[in-house]
Order: sequence, then C-alpha cells, then structure tokens
Amino acid sequence: MTSASDTADTNSADDTDGTATAGIGTAIVRTPTTPLPRALLLIGVVMAVVGSVGGPLITSVATTLHVSLAAAQWTLTVSLLTGAVSTPVLGRLGSGARRRPVVLATLGVIVVGSVLTVLPLPLVPLLVGRAAQGSGLALGPLMMASAREHLDKQRAASTIAMISVASTAGVGFGYPLAGYLTDVGGIRLAYAAALGLSVVAFVVAFRYFPASQQPVAPAPDAAASLLLTGGVLVLLLVLGEASLWQDHLTVAIGGVVLALVLLTAWTLRERSLANPLVDLRLLRHRAVAGANAAMLVAGVGMYLLLSCITRYVQTPRAVGYGFGLSTFTAGLFLVPFSVVGFIAGRISPQIRKHLSAPALVTAATAVVIAAFALFAVARATVAGPLVAMTLLGLGVGAFSAAMPAVILEVTPPQETASAMGVNQVVRSIGFSLGSTLSALLLAAHTPAGAVFPTDEGFTAAAWIGAAITALALGISFTLRPRGAATAPP
Repeated sequence: MTSASDTADTNSADDTDGTATAGIGTAIVRTPTTPLPRALLLIGVVMAVVGSVGGPLITSVATTLHVSLAAAQWTLTVSLLTGAVSTPVLGRLGSGARRRPVVLATLGVIVVGSVLTVLPLPLVPLLVGRAAQGSGLALGPLMMASAREHLDKQRAASTIAMISVASTAGVGFGYPLAGYLTDVGGIRLAYAAALGLSVVAFVVAFRYFPASQQPVAPAPDAAASLLLTGGVLVLLLVLGEASLWQDHLTVAIGGVVLALVLLTAWTLRERSLANPLVDLRLLRHRAVAGANAAMLVAGVGMYLLLSCITRYVQTPRAVGYGFGLSTFTAGLFLVPFSVVGFIAGRISPQIRKHLSAPALVTAATAVVIAAFALFAVARATVAGPLVAMTLLGLGVGAFSAAMPAVILEVTPPQETASAMGVNQVVRSIGFSLGSTLSALLLAAHTPAGAVFPTDEGFTAAAWIGAAITALALGISFTLRPRGAATAPP
C-alpha cells in the first residue's frame, strides 16, 4: 500500500505508472491521475446541466402538476439559491483532507434528490429534489482546488479555466436537452436524464476524484455559516423577483437592507475568528477585490443580454418583431453560446502566452460589449441575435477562463476553494441582478394592457447593458499589477 508521503509525491507530479491513491474514510482506492482533468471537467459540466435543467420546464411543470407559473418558477429558483448559499460552506467544509468525502456526499445527495424529481410526486417533493440538485453548483470550487493540488501548474491552470467556463456555459446544453425531452416524454423524462447524468458524475468522482494530502481545515463556524447563508439567501431572493421591485418597492428595499445587515454581521464575525469561513484578508489585495467587482458588474451585463436575446427570439412575429421560436428552438440558441464558450476556455492557455490574465479579462469584456451593440442595431433577421449570442459565448468563455487565474495568482493553495467560492457567489448575485434588471427594463417599455414590450425596449435594454458592461471594462484595467508585462511569465 502506498504511504502518505509517496501518495503526495505521486499526486503532485506526473506518475510513472499513471496511478495515485485516493481514500474515502478508511478505504483506499487506486485512481489514474491521467484522466483527472477530464473527470473534473465532466463533473463540472454535468452539475451545470443538472442545475439548469429546470429553466425550460417551468411551463410544463405548471401544466403537469396543475400549479401556478409562479409556483413552478421555484423549480429553477430553489436550485440556484441552494447552489449559491452552499458554495462558501462546502468550500470551507471540503478544504483539505475532507474534500473527497464532501464531494462524494454532495453527489450522493444530488442523486437522491434527482430520484425525487423523477417520481410522480407533487410539487413540494419536486422542489426538495431540485434543491438537492442545486447543491451541485457549489462543487466547482472544490474541483478547482483538486486540480490545483494534484496537477502540474500548466495542466492545473487549463483545467481550472475549463471548470470555470463549464459552470456558466454548461447551461447552454441543459436548456435544449430539457426542452426536447419534455416535448418527447414530459417533465419526468427530462428529470430522468438529469438523474442519469448525476449517477454518471457520482461514479466518475468515486473512481477518479483523489483524496487531498493537505491538512484537515477547521470546521466552518456555525454562526458565520448561518449569517452568510441568510444574507446571501435574502439578497438573491429579493434581487431575483422583478415583480417585487415593480409592485412592492418598499419590501424589496427592506429585503436588501436586511441582507446587508446579515452580511455586515457575518463580516464582523469572520474578523473575530482565527479560522474564518472566508479569509477576508484576501479581499485586501487589489487583484482579488477588483476581480470580484468585475465579476459582479460583468455578471449583470452578461445575464441581461442572455435574458433579452432569449426573450426576443420567442416573441411572436404578430407583435411586429421577434421570431416566435418554441422553447426548444430558443434553447438551441444557447448551443453556440456554450460551444464557443468552451472553445474560448480551451484556447485560453495559448492566448495567455501573449496576454496576461487581466488583459484577457479586458478583451473578453470588450467582446461582450460588442455583442450588446450588435443586438441593439442588427436584429431584424434571426442572424443578428444568433451572432450576438455567439459573441456573448466567446466573451463569457474567455472571461470565465481568465478570472480564476487573476484570483489564484495571489491566493494560497489551501484557500483555493474558499476564494473561488466567493467569486461564484458574487457571480450568482450579478446574474440575479441582470435577470431582474432585464425584466424591469422590458416591463417599463410594455404598454398598459399589453403582454409584450415594444421593440424599442430591447434597444434601450441593450444599450443600458452595454453601459453597465463598460463599467466592468473599466474595473478590469485595475486588475493588472503595476509595472507588469503584457505577457504572463
């Protein structure tokens, strides 16, 4: 049996026999290190697909279970909330030697939750299952931490970049898949596909996910975990409800204030702990603070454009614009978004031979602005929105691939999961803001008594989104270290 020191040596460099030890509990299993990057990426893609599978099914859930659209909307909302609030806690809980057990336990919960979504049960058990599936969105930072520990520097960088891309671009595969399967066999068939993918992810993790040789990190503080969870939960709930801002503005503002109070209390608690849930000292670094600020602002713009294009192409032609695409066909619009995003992530290591990570973030943000401009002026034919969506995928893919490099350049290895977990939560907040802002802007351009907004509403939303993304572009210039060369070392 391989000793701990031998295992550490094996995991940190290429093996002569292509294997390494990985334990769960007291068991030791042999796992090839060569497929590790592919295994980590597969798990990341599967979790993105499973987490997003509820999006296209909202109307079908409402009709199948005889509930309102507002109630059915929770099949998507609850998974996104679970993913966001569990990310920082699982990031800390899964640090060090607990990483493999935490990953396998989380995937086990997802499989059980997926079973609930397949069974012919009412809405509440379905929501429980979807909440369990949403916890998979929190596994990305743990995948990144494993890549950083067990792979050489070059392979770790490329794998982390692709995992980051997968967490966003993977949505483009889940939407059309869910839409098609629902058309063929109803919502249970779509959820059955998600169950199958969850089982595959669990088997792959059990076979290939390695044990960490880093020391066991202290358990997360219960009070800090509750304060952070409560603050993020309230904030996302308020930001994600456009109708709340339209009809109950005072309640919405009160919710934001409550969230800020909880997050302030969490910050004070964190600063008093010897082993905080999130090392807030990292945020003092200009690159980390700037990266998270850029992620927040860019996330608003990215999701605003994604929402506008998806809504525009589904608008019936009788309105005077739009193309009347079905849910499934509209979902296919996300395929080039995902494909180009993955290509951008794949080639980012080659690009970074000529551009630093901060410079790549800047370039990617500029591409997103170009996508906004194209959608604003050229959407008379389906080609305009399609090219805009493709450009958005290019920008999102390159942005997502470069962002971890900016943060991890100044982050200790043992803080990888925690640092990237915070960035993922910030991204979730940005996406929620973008979704709500798109709904509010289009609602403001919807005539009284009308169902659909005017065409000019989409133009206004596009230019406002471009202006917001331009702010992210400005922030990206602060990420570059003073006096740094253009190309990375």
